[in-house]
Amino acid sequence: MPSPNKSLPTLGLLYLDHVLRFFDVSNFKGWPNKIEKVTYHWGNDKQRFINEVKRKKIDVLIGNIPATAYETFREIARALPEVRFIPSMDTQFCNKSKENVTHFCRKYDLSAPNTHIFYEPKQAIEYFKTATFPKIIKRSYGPSNYGGYFVHKVDSFEEALALHNKRKYYPTYVQDFVPMKADIRVMVIGHQPVCAFWRRPPEGEWLTNTSQGGSMDYQDVPDEALQLAVATSKAAKAEYWACDIAVSQDDQYSILECATAFAAFPYIRDWIGQYLMWQLAPQLFKKPHFLHRNWEELGKMDSSILRVMRHITFGRPCYSTDTGELSPYDSTYPLLHSPEVRGEEWPSELWNFQDNYGKSVTVLDMIEPEMEHLDTGIEDNEVLPLESLEPTAQHTKFSITHDELFNFLVSIKGVGRNLANDIISSLGVEATVHALNHDPSQLTNIRNLKQKKLTRIVDKWSESELTT
Repeated sequence: MPSPNKSLPTLGLLYLDHVLRFFDVSNFKGWPNKIEKVTYHWGNDKQRFINEVKRKKIDVLIGNIPATAYETFREIARALPEVRFIPSMDTQFCNKSKENVTHFCRKYDLSAPNTHIFYEPKQAIEYFKTATFPKIIKRSYGPSNYGGYFVHKVDSFEEALALHNKRKYYPTYVQDFVPMKADIRVMVIGHQPVCAFWRRPPEGEWLTNTSQGGSMDYQDVPDEALQLAVATSKAAKAEYWACDIAVSQDDQYSILECATAFAAFPYIRDWIGQYLMWQLAPQLFKKPHFLHRNWEELGKMDSSILRVMRHITFGRPCYSTDTGELSPYDSTYPLLHSPEVRGEEWPSELWNFQDNYGKSVTVLDMIEPEMEHLDTGIEDNEVLPLESLEPTAQHTKFSITHDELFNFLVSIKGVGRNLANDIISSLGVEATVHALNHDPSQLTNIRNLKQKKLTRIVDKWSESELTT
């Protein structure tokens, strides 16, 4: 290992209690200085966290922010103007919600399914009355890594109304149904595709998610999908990025999801680390070389082998001793050194519609001209004070006691008293309820809570009187 270098920035890895860790020190193999770690503990932890970052003199804070902490970390980033967040908070705008993905795609004229967003339930119902079906209704808020549980296909007004009344998603997020033969996930580092694979639905099904029976393969990913993913990463000014791209039956491409928070394979986390070390200290680390379409070969390997081969390093292509063929390299996607961007592109005062809707703001102050076709349910220049909104199920505040939550959990098959206590003691009542409402993936780190049990809990929760 090189000797410590005083001129290098001090790196810090950002962790959050009860959230899976994306990066570890091992992803930054060869960094000569100590890498600090800071953990956010939820609740009223903002000022303590800020003080710890300052005390450790961290210059660069690396780590993805979950949707439920996005607004808090907007405030934290403003309180730490000298700290560089990687990925930047603006880059993580799309992480928060599908609604934000829609804003992003519309601003940059990126291909995406036709989408309507409603903040008033009555506006959504009126739309359903005259809409053509089928439609896709999704839960907008939170991550997209919980399978297809929050993605629904409705074939009629009656189905849409029943789902709307049962799920009570806020806002109501509706897309035209795209008849897909598959979708493609593309992972990008420095605006260069480093991994891409097809996700195909089971025969006769429409949902491609692999956790619900879909299959994966890596061969012959079309260039059009790669180009669309690169265009989105450039628009987002993202150091690393991923897109889920729908491929229609007539080979049209549109963005379903895009974000920095994606379920990267272990070796890709290492690749991101190598890229960031070069970006932050080019005097010490070589520019990494990602072999184009290397994923076609890696995809042939068993996943257990790839987990063992975590540190797959980089080298220029050379003749293979086996085939005599030159490894392919496509200069269409050169690795770019993205400049650091200061200033906020997506300030929450303007773009946090989920929380700001109905407050005393002027609509034209919130929505840029190209965004005015969003179905906000309000007229241009209309000022809506908070008290003018009719109460809805989405805005109703309720209080759930420890005993109510405990009794709900133990009533579910497979969840005994010990596991119920573990869940509540790990997060607390308020945070557990928040996770069940917005981001069940926060519960995945709790001891003995397996995916099947968590799915059962979320199913029952959506039907429970505690959610009303």
